[in-house]
Amino acid sequence: MRFASRAHPSEVVSFGDALFTGLAPDGGLYHPVETPDLATLFSSFDDSTSFSELASRTLARVLSPELDDGAAESVVARAFSFSPVLRRLDDDILLLELFHGPTCAFKDFGAQFLAAAMEHMLGKSDRRIQILVATSGDTGSAVAHAFFRRRGIDVVLLYPSGRVSELQEKQLTTLGENVHALEVTGSFDDCQRLVKQAFQDPALRSTLRLTSANSINIGRLLPQSLYYVFAATRRAQLSQGGQARAPAICVPSGNFGNLTAGVYAWHWGLAVDAFIAATNVNDIVPQYLATGRFAPRPSAHTLSNAMDVGNPSNFERLEEIFRRDWRDMAARIHGISVTDEKTLQTMADVYRSFNVLVDPHTAVGIAAARTALADAIIKGRQVVVLSTADPGKFADTVKRATGRDPALPARLAACLALPRQSRRIQADYSSLSTYLRETFG
Repeated sequence: MRFASRAHPSEVVSFGDALFTGLAPDGGLYHPVETPDLATLFSSFDDSTSFSELASRTLARVLSPELDDGAAESVVARAFSFSPVLRRLDDDILLLELFHGPTCAFKDFGAQFLAAAMEHMLGKSDRRIQILVATSGDTGSAVAHAFFRRRGIDVVLLYPSGRVSELQEKQLTTLGENVHALEVTGSFDDCQRLVKQAFQDPALRSTLRLTSANSINIGRLLPQSLYYVFAATRRAQLSQGGQARAPAICVPSGNFGNLTAGVYAWHWGLAVDAFIAATNVNDIVPQYLATGRFAPRPSAHTLSNAMDVGNPSNFERLEEIFRRDWRDMAARIHGISVTDEKTLQTMADVYRSFNVLVDPHTAVGIAAARTALADAIIKGRQVVVLSTADPGKFADTVKRATGRDPALPARLAACLALPRQSRRIQADYSSLSTYLRETFG
């Protein structure tokens, strides 16, 4: 598979080049040039196929010859010591738990693969790279832990001051060594803007070897497509009336990388009936799906803070998949927004009805799925809701909704006692560029 930016489709690069460049030189995102037909491969997977086998076989097909069968198997083995878990909530809704990795969030899948793939491709080289990441919460902690002490790699994390949870901030700021945390006095959109400016600064890029581990890096999205394949091929759990049927998949969405990964899998031949883009009140994409008008705006702060994005960068990739035809996109993706009030109500109801605690992002997905089912947007299909984070990561919100303190996994509790190691900067590019030159130049 090869990749190009939308602005310069003839300037095609390899997976390795896209991986280490992160953002294309023109400031655009890399997207696949080819559309592999993997329908036969996907149909060969069933309940007996482990996630690691499914991952290595799929990636070997998608990324050959840069990752052949042996290399794909090796990278997958180093990346995934954990697996998704598909659980039934009720007759209509299943939860795909994606929080069994080291930082208890779905972003572990993309970050761990990216780290393993970069390490594999760097080999024994003496080159040193700098990974620049904007995070609204879980991306930063997943990247920090995936790349901690990786040879030849420094990580710089930009996060919005006061807009991440205490636990998220601790995960970002307590590792040190090759992980550098910058607290930005602004929003996630400011952090994302600064990262894009750095990638578009030729003087800085001539000094440093910058790449990204955000979902702007195609190396993050490709492995995220794997758990969609896992979910859609669990035939016994997707059985209705004794017959397995293609599910609808509901994706809690902020920067829209996760949804884009699922649409890639569908585009390659995965049987998915429809997608539901579940957002909080930052509903830029649902509004686009309803009107055909894409109108970014400053993000609003919500309980589902990792989805507080007012200008989702991966929308560009979704447009490419659907050839910029909003009606075609709206026929496949249904946008539903959920308020904080509805989020809390859903968390309370799921606990009361099923004795299950869910984090606020997963609750947004469940609420959207219920709306889609009730309004007949999804007809006669089960909905798989992506459960994106362990409820223990959002203990205050879970207790507010349910009255119960969720258990905090031991691997997360350990970081709370560690001191923060971060530096505050203003939300202007000169502050970031000065820091990068002084630290790594």
